Amino acid sequence: MTRGATGAGAAVGGPPGTHQRAFPARPEQVAEARRFVRGLLAGRPVADDAVLCVSELAGNCVIHSASGQLGAVFTVRAEVHDGDYVWLEVADGGGLWGEAERDGRPHGLDIIGALASASGVAGSAQAGWVVWARIDWPRPG
Repeated sequence: MTRGATGAGAAVGGPPGTHQRAFPARPEQVAEARRFVRGLLAGRPVADDAVLCVSELAGNCVIHSASGQLGAVFTVRAEVHDGDYVWLEVADGGGLWGEAERDGRPHGLDIIGALASASGVAGSAQAGWVVWARIDWPRPG
């Protein structure tokens, strides 16, 4: 699926294209997922929102999915369309998602919904979940 190189790039981030990396589903790897996306999007106006989205989704994988329970992996994909949008996906090992306890603050998918122009969930408890988000570049004017 990779069309471009992965990892941290120059001052303006990595090249446009699709980038993918798997991470062990452990809490400290959420920070590594953030660094991966920050490196790809450095200097781009969507970087902060994309990093926050990936942080929330990676944390959900570690805490709530079968990936974290099995010591498996979660995978982050980022498709960069310079000047237009970034498409993010975070895939986990599936499992049953419990209903989040509401405490009056936004969490996980609430944050994704607030930052992304579009988002969704695909997959199943057996096959694994993929949560995706499209974050548009700010429009001039």
